[in-house]
Amino acid sequence: MALWSPTPTPPPAKVPYDPTDPKQNPLNPQGLKPCCACPKTKSARDDCFLKFDASEADENCKALVQEHLACMRSLGFKI
Repeated sequence: MALWSPTPTPPPAKVPYDPTDPKQNPLNPQGLKPCCACPKTKSARDDCFLKFDASEADENCKALVQEHLACMRSLGFKI
């Protein structure tokens, strides 16, 4: 009786990255979902877009958008 098997054992299935899973993403220990992450920068960004019309918002809100993206990335979200 041999312990060796001619059929190799397949590697474990790779679990897709989930930034809301604290086990996979230590940067997000609370398991926040994207909609709930970075409320301060999200609110400032949204208020800016409501303040300006579409033709001005892209330029005037650029810095706030970048701050929000940086916050999201700091929590491990790939955006």
